[in-house]
Amino acid sequence: MVEMRIHKVEGIKSFSRLDFPLPPHFVFGSSTSSYQVEGAAFEDGRTPSIWDTHAHSGYTNGANGDIGCDGYHKYKEDVHLMAETGLEAYRFSISWSRLIPNGTGAVNPKGLQFYNNLINELINHGMEPHVTLFHYDTPQILEDEYEGWLSKKAVTAFVAYADVCFREFGDRVLHWTTFNEPNVFAHYGYDFGILQPNRCSSPFGTNCTKGNSSTEPYIVAHNIILAHAATARLYSEKYKAVQHGFIGLDLYAYWYVPYTNSVEDVIATQRANDFFIGWFLNPLVYGDYPDIMKKNAGTRIPTFTKLESRLVKGSFDFLGVNHYSTIQVEDMSISLQMDVKDFTADMAVNLTLNDSNVPQGQLPLNPTGLRELLEYLKNYGNPPIYIYENGQSTIRNGTLHDIPRVQYIQSYIGSLLDAIRNGSNTRGYFIWSFLDVLELLDGYESGYGLYYVDLDDKNLKRYPKLSAKWYSDFLKGSSTSPDQEI
Repeated sequence: MVEMRIHKVEGIKSFSRLDFPLPPHFVFGSSTSSYQVEGAAFEDGRTPSIWDTHAHSGYTNGANGDIGCDGYHKYKEDVHLMAETGLEAYRFSISWSRLIPNGTGAVNPKGLQFYNNLINELINHGMEPHVTLFHYDTPQILEDEYEGWLSKKAVTAFVAYADVCFREFGDRVLHWTTFNEPNVFAHYGYDFGILQPNRCSSPFGTNCTKGNSSTEPYIVAHNIILAHAATARLYSEKYKAVQHGFIGLDLYAYWYVPYTNSVEDVIATQRANDFFIGWFLNPLVYGDYPDIMKKNAGTRIPTFTKLESRLVKGSFDFLGVNHYSTIQVEDMSISLQMDVKDFTADMAVNLTLNDSNVPQGQLPLNPTGLRELLEYLKNYGNPPIYIYENGQSTIRNGTLHDIPRVQYIQSYIGSLLDAIRNGSNTRGYFIWSFLDVLELLDGYESGYGLYYVDLDDKNLKRYPKLSAKWYSDFLKGSSTSPDQEI
């Protein structure tokens, strides 16, 4: 028996699933996304997305999602595993280019059938489907035609795609997320150029063949916000009265803490929150960007018309949050003096992940960061929140005895309970990820999964890790405490 000391969480002695509200008021689940888990990239009418292009250009350590975990063919087996684990909900994304291969126009019957089958399988096993419409995967045909999200045409195309999803799946799906991590997508895909569609300009990014780091992140974010608002309005006017579902947007959110107690670092920490979270959340709550963003970016950040502001304000029923780490923030106001600036220079901070004592491939354990983040988000009117991603990365070496992942998950769930008892309106918690999937930055070098997938086995056999057993026991009522032994 291996003794495991769990990170102490303030205010939490021990807890179980019964300390949280029961479904449908609160759900525990796990997450994946289409390109990362489905495979079958060239089957049954699917066309490439910008993620296919990105992966085949060598950005993910030579790995790609052509086969992935073969979730396209193995969905029944996977849903059975989810049910055995005790999941109450499953969050997945729809591949736009599998459902509508040309980006607009005709629906692919095979793609439609797959998602109908998956949704039905989940419901038949007693799980809520939580569906994300966009997870870093613009159809490549739209990127080639008009540079994707740099064009207002993408707004129209996305709303039409969402309309198909609502029409075909909305009788069984209640929770819709329009965009996954649009703040990361705009920043890392159009400023640094290290994520799809790999656009940037010197000196802010390297190895990009086109792009403008000074303006494009702001343009893309603006168009995504307008697409989200238009989609929410479509749902409200056409579907909500019959389907009774909910629309949200999913943001990546660090918890930021000042590097020092200096006034400059404290102000810089708020500036980091305004740029990374407020970039999207301020328009959705207040109808406009944070003042500091408009001041620092000037004419490079688009403006909302009065009509757009009214449409955007209040255009969400819940907020999705993807949280993994706490980041130290140091003031870098000197960057505002640069002649040419990008989003990072406008933010004017230096960000540090304190991981000096963390084993390779793992994230630092700082569960109080989740509680503080949820406390901060109460300032936006305490919206309903689903934590759609939270989990621990480890080197993907086949080890099933993943104590660091158990420590991480238990600590963060404890911190979440503390936040709920403190008034947070959080409605769900989803572990990233259900399986070891193709990861956004490093392919198959690391894994976040509750289940290991043997890529060398022709059947891609799934193996439960210790974390899967722990989560299953927790979901089935076992009590857990900071001094638990495993």
